[in-house]
Amino acid sequence: MTPLQSLIASGTKVWLDSIDPDEIRRNAAWGVTGATSNPIIVSDIVRTGHFDKELSQFLRDGLGDDEISWRLTDLLVQRAQTVFEPIWARTRGDDGWVSFELDPLLEDSDNTLSAAARTERYIELGKKWSLGRTNRMIKVPATPAGIAAMEELVAAGVTVNVTLIFTEGQYLASRDAIWRGALRRMNRDTFKSVYSIFVSRIDVYTEKHIPELSPTAQGQVGIVNAKLIWQNNQQFWADKALKLKQEMIFASTGVKKAGDPPWKYVDAFAGSDIETNPPKTNADVQASGRKFTRQVDQLPPREMVDEIISKVDMARLEKVLMSEGAIKFANPQKELIKLIASKRAATK
Repeated sequence: MTPLQSLIASGTKVWLDSIDPDEIRRNAAWGVTGATSNPIIVSDIVRTGHFDKELSQFLRDGLGDDEISWRLTDLLVQRAQTVFEPIWARTRGDDGWVSFELDPLLEDSDNTLSAAARTERYIELGKKWSLGRTNRMIKVPATPAGIAAMEELVAAGVTVNVTLIFTEGQYLASRDAIWRGALRRMNRDTFKSVYSIFVSRIDVYTEKHIPELSPTAQGQVGIVNAKLIWQNNQQFWADKALKLKQEMIFASTGVKKAGDPPWKYVDAFAGSDIETNPPKTNADVQASGRKFTRQVDQLPPREMVDEIISKVDMARLEKVLMSEGAIKFANPQKELIKLIASKRAATK
């Protein structure tokens, strides 16, 4: 049994944080059963030149740079969906999904749209990019405008992946909105939702902003925070009698600190729900020779949990990391549009 096979055997669904076709093929062979996309990933793929043929066709069709960026994203996500669709069919919609992220420029600091207008745009785009796509999830950020769109999207039959969750407050607001939407459906047999809690970025934040944490607690805040939210999620859905699982996605699982083992977060959440891992993390795990067992329900000693709860101001953490997250996704989308514009200029 390979390390990734042992992780899957422990109860974890392993997804890939990439829609690069080569990585999809490699990881699918290892047992990975789904994938996610974001503007960073799409921009990196387009920069390789592997999709210049498709890009050239879109240019000949007279499409604008922004529209081309989304047509390319749609194409890449759809190709990944084709790989995982048999898994989606076999599990009757409980696995085999590929996530499509909506326009991150809606949360850009330069965006002058009102919150209500941004919400309407999320609803419009979510319906557009999910229509007719069987195993596609729509990624909606846990921002005020994004959360306000979730009930309507779910009621309309859209499968939502809530992204950019850092705190329990964001999770609760998103989950409750999604459940309200599900209750409006005539039939909930195909209702599926996932909640992407970002982990390693929290540890980067605490090391910079909360140096007074003890050495044992420092570097564990992301894990403790995600496990507590996971417990909440388990309890909420336990009595809902749904056919499909409503799951946490443990995201941002690539280590950021030098010296941390590459499987630090992978190991911590083994045993339930979904891990979305970067290609390098999955490759490092597969080469590690390790065997993974269920750890997701194991918390550190109570005194460490109490220290984290008392010393970490989650409202401030959320504000800082959400601001950074908006920039991390908006800037690559801007760069992708610029890249397309440069390729357009080169063809003239």
